[in-house]
Amino acid sequence: MPLLEYLANGLVFSSIIVLGSIGLSLIYSIADFANFAHGDTMTVGAYGAFVTFGAIGGITGGILSLPLGFFVALLVGMLVAVVVAIVTDRLIYDPLDVGSIGMLITSIGVAFVYRAVIQMGFGADFTRFGVPTLRPIEWLVPYGIRITEHDVAIVITAVLLVVGLHLLLQHTDLGRKMRAMADNPDLARVSGIRTDRVKLVAWVIGAGLAGAGGVFLGLFNQLAPRMGFNLLLVIFAAVILGGIGSVYGAVLGGFLIGMINQLTPILSDIRLLTDFGAYIPYVPDSVGITIGIEYANAIAFVIMVAVLLVRPNGIAGDAEGA
Repeated sequence: MPLLEYLANGLVFSSIIVLGSIGLSLIYSIADFANFAHGDTMTVGAYGAFVTFGAIGGITGGILSLPLGFFVALLVGMLVAVVVAIVTDRLIYDPLDVGSIGMLITSIGVAFVYRAVIQMGFGADFTRFGVPTLRPIEWLVPYGIRITEHDVAIVITAVLLVVGLHLLLQHTDLGRKMRAMADNPDLARVSGIRTDRVKLVAWVIGAGLAGAGGVFLGLFNQLAPRMGFNLLLVIFAAVILGGIGSVYGAVLGGFLIGMINQLTPILSDIRLLTDFGAYIPYVPDSVGITIGIEYANAIAFVIMVAVLLVRPNGIAGDAEGA
């Protein structure tokens, strides 16, 4: 596979990781705990879109299946993820007074519940959206890039969502309140900011972006009850690399981790040149290193640790929390 195709796939995958990372980082900075159910919230959104897309195709006879029908399904998937996250917060997280560690452990249990419900409803097998496989965009094929219009749609939609969040945080009163609460919740509260409403908005945005990321992950790959959970540690790596609690750090960390994940197979072509063969019989002049895609997450974590050794707070750890 040409380098440009690896880069193109990395850009698509990074878009998905960025959406998940922003939501996780935003909820951490506002709700003050690491939500281990975030990956399964992505799965909830994906299956919400799956049901909606199938229903649209059945009701309209396929007339609205593509592309309008899929974007309707995307919005519904995001909405389902938001509703489930808010209900979970109101019924489980909000009444608890157990500290951030207790909340983290509780969120692990919530993740198991999400996954079990999805598995009971849809089974444990892989499935796909009812979207026909598209041919690669023809004018990009001569350059060694084999991506489809679906991949382009994922990237463009992710960019629009990130830009929209940036405008909200930097140019609205609500965004200023969110940044104030992320920096100092107690000071924000005594300043008259209704922190309960800000927290609610954080859950809406975080879960909505997670739902969108889950839908795109299902389109990029396939759907399964463990799809979000399998991606959770990669998302955490992106958030930590960028600087935990920093939304803009999550964007940068998500992009880097996503690209590293997809570029890992290139490392299988690396050969370390040596001069040993000139002096020692039967020793080759080069030593091959084979690193398959199954080691992509490990490589990403190694690079994350290397960066944290230099910048313990992450790449953007000194920036504002939101």
